[in-house]
Amino acid sequence: MTFSEEMDTNSVTVNSSNTCLSGTIQVSSDSFSTCILMTTQPSASNSNKTFSVDPSENLSLSTTYKIRVTTGVKDTSGNTLGSQYETSSGFNTNITSYVSVGLGGTIITSKDGTTWTERTSGTSTYLGEVSFGNNTFVTVGGSGTILTSSDNGTSWDNRTSETSKYFLGVTYGNNTFVIVGESGTVLTSSNGISWTSRTSGTSKELIAVTYVNGIFLTVGDSGTILTSTDGITWTARTSGTTNSLFGVTYGNNTFVTVGGWDKGTILTSTDGSTWTARTSGISITLARVIYGNSTFVTTGNAGTILTSTDGITWTARTSGTTKHLFGVTYGNNTFVTTGQSGTVLTSSDGISWDKRTSGISNTQLGLTYSIFLHHLL
Repeated sequence: MTFSEEMDTNSVTVNSSNTCLSGTIQVSSDSFSTCILMTTQPSASNSNKTFSVDPSENLSLSTTYKIRVTTGVKDTSGNTLGSQYETSSGFNTNITSYVSVGLGGTIITSKDGTTWTERTSGTSTYLGEVSFGNNTFVTVGGSGTILTSSDNGTSWDNRTSETSKYFLGVTYGNNTFVIVGESGTVLTSSNGISWTSRTSGTSKELIAVTYVNGIFLTVGDSGTILTSTDGITWTARTSGTTNSLFGVTYGNNTFVTVGGWDKGTILTSTDGSTWTARTSGISITLARVIYGNSTFVTTGNAGTILTSTDGITWTARTSGTTKHLFGVTYGNNTFVTTGQSGTVLTSSDGISWDKRTSGISNTQLGLTYSIFLHHLL
């Protein structure tokens, strides 16, 4: 909340209960019958003109919140606000998006995983993966391609990577984007715009990367696994396999990585350092893996979908397609997978799957889900 004048910081307060009876700045989702509890008093910046507040808990999804400023606030001269201010529209947390990227620079987006819209990427090179962080989508691909979007995946800007290496994976964590790719390439960025090359310690192809619990973890060719706490300094781990690894995720206190050209390779780890081979029950290439709704879901060639609750025991599911499935994600209580020839499937449980129309024929390689905080003040 930004005021036009320097404020008396003692007058800018938040409610200490959910009854909206205290605090000169209030946030509510029910027309101020109740208010959102805040963790601490507002923090001031901009010469005491701008004040930031932090809710004590995460805001609810698909909810509109309004902000109220009461006449109890006053500037440093003691002048109070002439009349109570209340936002007419507030801000909404239901701007959600699935973004899928693929061959020919194809990008498609969807709010529900069912209806898809093609977007203009500005490139014809392949796009291998996409991630979301800091209200920004980042997608990466061939010839050092990096694109970003700050408007929910609608329009995209080309960024300079200063390399012609091809990129295969990207993630966000610890206020940092990390890209991995050809010949052990690793790049980091705080904003998705300016990028710095890092030393990974390997020349192997790095294919997928994730971040969780303070650890960046990347997997790749010949069973390569590396970990890092900051995306800058990387440590090689022993995977116990020479099979290439194409996807990695975390859930239920377990890292899971999948891959293997026609091997159905699955490994698990509780710490990212020590890995155990698991039996997938198939001899098919597994491309990606995700965790959601207390379930691991991995996808692969020939319409392969497997599910597991613990990452150890896996069950084959019927996808209804023989197309290769590459990208997979979970959000808005829905699993979505995309793949060969523009294939899109959705599922609420990872078990039963429905075909959707993407409107494109290009193969899709990467997929992510986001909650885009769109302000309507």
